[in-house]
Amino acid sequence: MHFHIITIFPEYFDSPLKVGLLGKAITKGLIRISLHNLRDFTTDPHRVVDDVPYGGGEGMVFKPEPLYRAISYIKEREPEAKVIYLTPQGRLFTQRVAEALSREKSLILICGRYEGIDERIREKFIDEEISIGDYVLFGGEAGALVVIETISRLIPGVIGKSDSVEKESFTSGLLKYPCYTRPREFLGLRVPDVLLSGDHTAIERYRRRESLRLTLERRPELLKEANLTSEDFQILGEFLKKMRIYILLLHYPVYNRQGEIIASAITNLDLHDLARLARTYDLSGVYVIHPDPEQRSLAEDLIRYWTQGRGSKINPLRSEAMKLLLLCKDFDEAIEDLTRREGEPPILVGTDASPKREFIRIKELQVLLWKKPIAIVLGTAWGLTEEFLDRCDYFLEPIWGRIDTYNHLSVRTAGSILIDRLLGVYTIQRKIREFKRS
Repeated sequence: MHFHIITIFPEYFDSPLKVGLLGKAITKGLIRISLHNLRDFTTDPHRVVDDVPYGGGEGMVFKPEPLYRAISYIKEREPEAKVIYLTPQGRLFTQRVAEALSREKSLILICGRYEGIDERIREKFIDEEISIGDYVLFGGEAGALVVIETISRLIPGVIGKSDSVEKESFTSGLLKYPCYTRPREFLGLRVPDVLLSGDHTAIERYRRRESLRLTLERRPELLKEANLTSEDFQILGEFLKKMRIYILLLHYPVYNRQGEIIASAITNLDLHDLARLARTYDLSGVYVIHPDPEQRSLAEDLIRYWTQGRGSKINPLRSEAMKLLLLCKDFDEAIEDLTRREGEPPILVGTDASPKREFIRIKELQVLLWKKPIAIVLGTAWGLTEEFLDRCDYFLEPIWGRIDTYNHLSVRTAGSILIDRLLGVYTIQRKIREFKRS
């Protein structure tokens, strides 16, 4: 692999290219790195590479002529070289991208500075734009080093043991398992017994399980691309069952249109749709809370029809879902029952269609899923009262429309959107079907 670096600060690379495995790989000739000072491709006495942007604005922009000459100079010698521009606007650099680029013979890495490069160079001469993360650096030099080091590790001979590369985070599509070394006990914390057993099959099984656990908890989106076995899916299912999520459908106290506190009526559609939502996403239960005994009695009759009566024979799938509905006379009774079931009180997450207070985002709530039971409280009518929201530990970010501020969803629709945003990233069922087809 031959890396060409176009930069105005070639001295930036003096030390990084001389140390560690990267320096050894260069010495052995496993990879080649050529530094090209962009100022060497200017024609004026002052070697100017930048100019002010047309249309005004802050900062400077790399002029097109020096970049054109630099790229052309390299391309004349290595026509197959792929031109890559390091920019925050580029595609996110991942292990998969690195693996694809490692199959190239040579790469030209353009290290931008200031406000970027002239757009005409981007349009005509750049093969790919890459970003190493969602942040802004002084220039592309640090990004170039990241790309070089990541790709170099994939070049045969650069890493001593090939299985070291294969078992690293992201290479297998999973995060790497936890690692331990001597001493066996440190600050009262012991190395897991399985790692001391000498049973290599058990050790590999433990490490695979831990990789799956860490990936599921920290980067679940990676599982959609990972190569998983039927045993992996079974393990993931076991971990997912540890999530304890409940919906609490509150009919009192809620507001009406005039802002008065009322008790709203239990509706047939809410019960059916929230029950099916809960079963689809494997929620632990849906508490339907209403103070009126007659309202609860009507709901009990409906649930009984679908779980024990004729409905259970007509539609067994609906029956399975309706079994998740739990009726309570008030919120305290629901929390007491939930706490008894789980052995600890839940984290209460209030919801509303408007941003009534500082809210927690879905990604933040996903971290809590692995710690304690979660109770997402949905208000009927015109929403939960302020006094009730004060009892909640968190307030979930409202659902926003795509273009304007219109936000008037039914409680069952809003609940479905929130649950999908919260749990959709953990969906593995589709991949199980793909595996079975193959």
